[in-house]
Amino acid sequence: MKLESYWTDSAPQFMPKGANLPAQVDVAIIGGGFTGLSAALEMARRGASVAVFEAGGMVAAEASGRNGGHVNNGLATDYAEMAAKVGVERARNWYHAFDSAVDAVEQLVAREQIDCDFLRQGKLKLATKPGQMAGLQRMADRLVADGVDSDVEIFDAAQVAAEVQSDRFCGGLLYKRSGQMHMGRFAHGLAGAAERAGAQIHLAAEVRRIERIGGEAHRLHTARGDVSARQVLLATGASRHGSYGSFGWLRRRIVPIGSFIVVTEPLGEERARALLAVRRTFVTVANIHHYFRLTSDHRLVFGGRARFAISSPQSDAASGEILRAGLVETFPQLAGVRLDYCWGGLVDMTQDRLPHAGQRDGLYYSMGYSGHGTQMSVYMGQQMAAVMAGDATANPWRERAWPAIPGHVGPPWFLPAIGLYYRMKDKLA
Repeated sequence: MKLESYWTDSAPQFMPKGANLPAQVDVAIIGGGFTGLSAALEMARRGASVAVFEAGGMVAAEASGRNGGHVNNGLATDYAEMAAKVGVERARNWYHAFDSAVDAVEQLVAREQIDCDFLRQGKLKLATKPGQMAGLQRMADRLVADGVDSDVEIFDAAQVAAEVQSDRFCGGLLYKRSGQMHMGRFAHGLAGAAERAGAQIHLAAEVRRIERIGGEAHRLHTARGDVSARQVLLATGASRHGSYGSFGWLRRRIVPIGSFIVVTEPLGEERARALLAVRRTFVTVANIHHYFRLTSDHRLVFGGRARFAISSPQSDAASGEILRAGLVETFPQLAGVRLDYCWGGLVDMTQDRLPHAGQRDGLYYSMGYSGHGTQMSVYMGQQMAAVMAGDATANPWRERAWPAIPGHVGPPWFLPAIGLYYRMKDKLA
């Protein structure tokens, strides 16, 4: 069992052109994940000189390449609760931002001809307890009544059983606009498209300090030299590289939470199709939930919040055993199947579980996708390019307060307590 991401291990590694660091650019982007690469592509297409600075040795090495491979619409929180807090119009607009984000990925894949197995056949949210079905029905009714999403559909136990070869589920809610793709191949294609448009991508170029030199202009002190930029976009997410650690204001507002994933050996087409008859993404209704899908080579990708811990080789291996038990509980017929991959990644969780994007101290930023970032990161890269070109209304998350998380000033010492709290909520639900 390899302790590395299936997505990055089964995709060609992007090798940027061997350019030296420029002395000056119009736009500097810190972070070579989907947000940074998408923004670089869009800004370069607008005619700006752009340089991406990635601390690691490959693009999409953090959350962008270490997720479950879902490209889902829908908020990370309950729509009805969100509407009660901020009003129907605002909640509807935020929900539709995720629809637009999936559209943006689909359009980008088509325009740039990225071979990444993009498929849009929906997400099925699965209930494991009869009481959860009432909540899903209320959600569907509210989404339709508020004119938010008329494409949702309630599945009963028989409909779920026709798609999912497991007796654990008593129904579900289908979001028809969701999709999936191979994250490693998408990253490779996105980086190539950005470079073809004129953006420079620099690896092993950790930004160690940022010095403001007037207005929105800054000087970046990197591991490979200094660069001046007219504008700077922070697209670091919850990266643990030094560049993230130096931005204390952001660190107090993002909690890096581990999410862990295992991938089986190839099951063969017939066995895979029997297991999941429709190539959707699937997620269970719970705070400590599972999510799963098939790959194009007929493997099962199975993930979840196995442990409230930070990813590391030891933590990933321990989490893999917990996920193995969850996989077999869900699909007993896979008890003897080999696990070929196991890895963890960091979710850049915010207190309200919504993205945050804007400008502070002359620096632009977009992050905090809270586990729904594969599509939103791509979309927000494009939107922040428009914002930095002068269209402030392009940011769907504008004019929102982002208070610091009380007691959070460094490593998230409180994660075990949060995990215990959510496990108790799930047991009592």
